[in-house]
This record gives sequence, C-alpha cells and structure tokens, in this order.
Amino acid sequence: MSTTGQASGGRPVWERGRLGRLAGGLRDYLQTAWWGLVAPRVSETRGLEIVQAVVLRPRATGTDGREVLLAIRSDLFGWELPGGTPEPGESLEQALRREVREETGVEVVVEAPVGQWVRRGFRPHTMHVYRCRPVGGAARPSSETPRVAWFDSVAPPTALFPWCREPLAAGLAGETPPREAIDHQGVAWIWQAMRIDLAMRWRGLPGEGGADGIR
Repeated sequence: MSTTGQASGGRPVWERGRLGRLAGGLRDYLQTAWWGLVAPRVSETRGLEIVQAVVLRPRATGTDGREVLLAIRSDLFGWELPGGTPEPGESLEQALRREVREETGVEVVVEAPVGQWVRRGFRPHTMHVYRCRPVGGAARPSSETPRVAWFDSVAPPTALFPWCREPLAAGLAGETPPREAIDHQGVAWIWQAMRIDLAMRWRGLPGEGGADGIR
C-alpha cells in the first residue's frame, strides 16, 4: 500500500487543515494516476497481485452479530479491507498476516479463502481475499493507515470503497467454493472513490472511534 499521504519532513496530509488536505490530494491523484494508468503498461513486467482480509470477530457488546476490521488509506482517504502486496518469497497467506499486522496492529489467522477477483481497467490486478480471525494485538493506526476501526459487518460505513463491498459480502456469506469474478474498474468506480476521498479531505478524517466520516 502506498504511503504518499505522508509528507516528507512535515505533517502528514491528514493532519493538515482543509486547504492542506485538498492540496495534498492533487499530488496523490497524480501519483495514483501514474500508478493506475501508466506503470502497468510501461514499467512493469508481471501482473500485480494483492491480498486483502475480511477480519471478523463477535460484536464486542456480546450481542449477536459480527464486526469487521477496516482501515483508512493514507493516500486515498476512504475505508478499505486491510491488505497489500506480497514480498518476494512470501506466500499469499504469509503476506496477508504481515500486512494486516503492519497496517492495523491486529494478529490474525487465515481461516478460508473468500475468492479471487481479476480486475481490469484502471490498475489491472488480481485480488486474493481471505476470511480471517483475530488472535492477538489491538487495532491501532500506522503510517499507511491513519485510521483503523471495527464496524458492524452488515452495516459498513458509506465511505467504504466500492471495490471492497462484494468481497466483504462474500466473506460474510462464507461461500463454498470461493468466488471467482472479473471486474472492470471504470469511470463509475473512480468517481465513487473520488467522492469519498474529497468528502474526507473537506471534513477531515473521522475520529479514532471509527465514525463514518461521510454522514
């Protein structure tokens, strides 16, 4: 996951005022456009693989239901399933456990594959999603994820990025066999993500308690 939202030698973009957050967004958008449109076609020799986790736990109140762990990115503000890219020599499950720990502070065990999403259009990649269970640690932010929080799994925040909604639903359903899907990341998804990002830049990131940040 990118850390372009971290200012070099200064305050992170998300800790600045409204104008600073919006100005930082222009830089992040340019870098994201290069990463999504140019790099896959001119400077990369192998397809990008990403792992993401649907981390579920019983509701903390003891009532029926489950909570899902979500994080806000540092470069494009919005709630997302934690995850990232494998390092050389790592298996997908090893990478997933490492990324979740680094981004959220939560130690997990991988319970089952949720599915594989082949995504075309903006930033082609293959997304491998797994259902996980927390076994240690505690949710805390990082330089890559300035906000981390647990949400009611069946009522995720409206500021959840659109590409996470289907994997979350599949993870809750526990489908067998795992889902295999092909998505096209087109203008509609990009516009939804920009609306979420710009709303957070305008209003500021939600508090540590995990408020939506859009309502």
